[in-house]
Amino acid sequence: MTNLRGKTAIVGTAESDLGLVMPDMTIADLMGQATHRALEDCGLKLSDIDGVFVAASQSRMVGLMLCEYLGLRPSYLDSTQVGGSSFMAHVKHAQAAIESGMCEVALIAYGSTQRSVSRAVASSREPLPYEDPYRPMMPPSAYAMAASRHMYQYGTTREQLAEIAVAARKWALLNPKAWEKEPLSIEDVINARMVSYPFTVRDCCLVTDGGGAIIMTTAERAKDLKQKPAFILGAGETTTHQSISNMPDFTVSGAVESGRQAYTAAGLSAKDVDVAMLYDAFTICTLMFLEDLGFCKKGEGGAFVENGGIAPGGHLPVNTSGGGLSYCHPGMYGLFVLIEAVRQIHGVCGKRQIENVNVTLAHGNGGVFSSQCTVLLGSENTL
Repeated sequence: MTNLRGKTAIVGTAESDLGLVMPDMTIADLMGQATHRALEDCGLKLSDIDGVFVAASQSRMVGLMLCEYLGLRPSYLDSTQVGGSSFMAHVKHAQAAIESGMCEVALIAYGSTQRSVSRAVASSREPLPYEDPYRPMMPPSAYAMAASRHMYQYGTTREQLAEIAVAARKWALLNPKAWEKEPLSIEDVINARMVSYPFTVRDCCLVTDGGGAIIMTTAERAKDLKQKPAFILGAGETTTHQSISNMPDFTVSGAVESGRQAYTAAGLSAKDVDVAMLYDAFTICTLMFLEDLGFCKKGEGGAFVENGGIAPGGHLPVNTSGGGLSYCHPGMYGLFVLIEAVRQIHGVCGKRQIENVNVTLAHGNGGVFSSQCTVLLGSENTL
């Protein structure tokens, strides 16, 4: 396989309006708004885009819809939909498309109005014959089973899971765009409304509206644009199951494999990563991905996050935007993971900016630990 390390870069990022958007705004409005902002961020024009990569749960033909909305007729269109990890997969696919000459400037976009129209309408769930007879609350109950197994198998505590939500909130308080604005303690998390044991509502992601967009292009073209390029050093993707009852091991996700692929492509390891952005739909996600991506050994995630280990001032900055737990979570959060990972390299994160960032990791999760995709970004393409 051709070595794609450092040959492409993300050059522009933007969110649309977030939180609760104006009445009658559509997902196309949100994606269009984010696209124009991302183009302004990097200094390119709408007419420069010749590749479109998009996924959404509210439209089966979202790629055609967005192209029509923006007036684009791209030479390459990819609507891969594997849940929240779709956008990391899009980065990997865009790498290949750009390198092969199928496009030169790629738009990756997403939008959701799930807070406005309700999650049930925005993300209708397919029947799950293995689980539905037991009437679980999905997806919280699926992730809660993984958390319960991790607690049983490794002694992970309720307080350690709560540390993850508290760390996310501390980062969110440094982000003017974050939905949550109030401090959060371990006791607040544990004593909040129970959703699905061991999760309270503070272990679960937000439900917001919002859209996002990033712009990718060749490394050569990236050097002449407004923002410092965030070079794609490596990417990996894998799938292991659809329904949680078919997950091979409740305490091990496919991030082990997607991470291995990304590290191998980049010639790096977890110890080279300065900032990690991990899809945090639930607190157990962050903990398991820290283990599966090699930041700590399996079973040691609880100890890793204790005492503010991933909060501001901790030993590893994780989800510096506030994550899906406190910043925003419009249905599928993966694109926002990428946006923050890129911005840390661009150096535009204000009070939450980490000094001397050379390598960031963005990890996406789709379904119920079903699809895992990992992207490594670098400030230089020769790291």
